[in-house]
Amino acid sequence: MQLLGHPIGNDRRLFLIAGPCVLESERLALEVAEALAAMAERLGILVIFKASFDKANRTSGASFRGPGLEEGLGILARVRAETGLPVLTDVHETWQVAPVAQVADVLQTPALLARQTDLIAAVARSGRPVNIKKGQFMAPGDMGQVLDKAMRAATEAGLDADRFLLCERGSSFGYNNLVNDMRGLAIMADTGAPVVFDATHSVQLPGGQGDRSGGERRFVPLLSRAAIACGIAGLFLETHPDPDNALSDGPNSWPLAQLEPLVERLLALDALVKQAPDSER
Repeated sequence: MQLLGHPIGNDRRLFLIAGPCVLESERLALEVAEALAAMAERLGILVIFKASFDKANRTSGASFRGPGLEEGLGILARVRAETGLPVLTDVHETWQVAPVAQVADVLQTPALLARQTDLIAAVARSGRPVNIKKGQFMAPGDMGQVLDKAMRAATEAGLDADRFLLCERGSSFGYNNLVNDMRGLAIMADTGAPVVFDATHSVQLPGGQGDRSGGERRFVPLLSRAAIACGIAGLFLETHPDPDNALSDGPNSWPLAQLEPLVERLLALDALVKQAPDSER
């Protein structure tokens, strides 16, 4: 599959989706994006900047949601123009798809909306690549049906149906906890779609702090290594200069200053794994 002019796949070099959970300000977005652009150039990898203009699924109605559609798209457009990075953001409703697709290079559907047929069809008809997150409540094999919905909608619209990514972000494990079954990465790869592993949301503790979600940031490298050992196309890492004071998902975000050393080590593992026969991954 070609993603923004780059060949990607579960047997190709790892690419990265990274950025703050939510657009807190233009200044923060540019700070993170400039660091990511410099890292992408040094490491020679595809990096896609990710941030949300609206977090519609916050634990508490009092939590910060973001700047909203108009201001958020303006910030993303400036990030793209000033850093050269492609940008990704998520859409929660069908009416958001058209304006977002005019700015974002890649669209994303939230995990909690993975079975919303109208939303999946709308992003598929946008013509943009789409990162489709697996619901925390879904078996990995169920994502084959979601992919079929997207491909059917694209084909019916006369569009390329080979532009969908499937993203693992953990499965519900009792209350306020997630777990990763690494077999799921192989099961989703059996669909033929490139698989992305969301390492930072996988260590989230949903609603774990009562009025907000918690997280176990220290497990991000461990789960990233495990996923890469399975053979994946891309890695999703939310990052922030000061995670402890981030306005969303701070407990599971990786510190920006520590991102490049981590990615460098993960790329070395990725190269080693992808030299092995498929039967050993």
